[in-house]
Amino acid sequence: MTPEELADLAHLRRARDLIDREYARPLDVPTMARQALMSPAHFSRRFRAAYGETPYGYLMTRRIERAMALLRAGMSVTDACLAVGATSLGSFSSRFTEIVGETPSAYRSREHRAVVAMPACVAKVTTRPLRGASSRIREAGHAARA
Repeated sequence: MTPEELADLAHLRRARDLIDREYARPLDVPTMARQALMSPAHFSRRFRAAYGETPYGYLMTRRIERAMALLRAGMSVTDACLAVGATSLGSFSSRFTEIVGETPSAYRSREHRAVVAMPACVAKVTTRPLRGASSRIREAGHAARA
């Protein structure tokens, strides 16, 4: 890896850290790109190459991940939606269903005893939403209930 590529990765990590820290506030690609010291188009291309998803996709995955934890704790779907920075309940529910494989209400009402029994670091990895992995998450949830 060249020194320029290493520097790019460090800048991309700063932007990713911004998303991880500030997921609940309004973030757009130009704001993220400024954190990475790149133009928005270059940043989007480099971020996708480095992390396998677009900056906005990564932001939404973080928001859904946090919403899952809030729903497991018993928070209402509307309150979880607002707490993670989503502005539209309909869009939030659609994206949640797309990523997790079930509606936020169904996820909230389901038993999550296995996650509660796990150490927090294991639960975070086990429940992390991944695009195209909704069946894996559902299977893990159903296996935990068995």
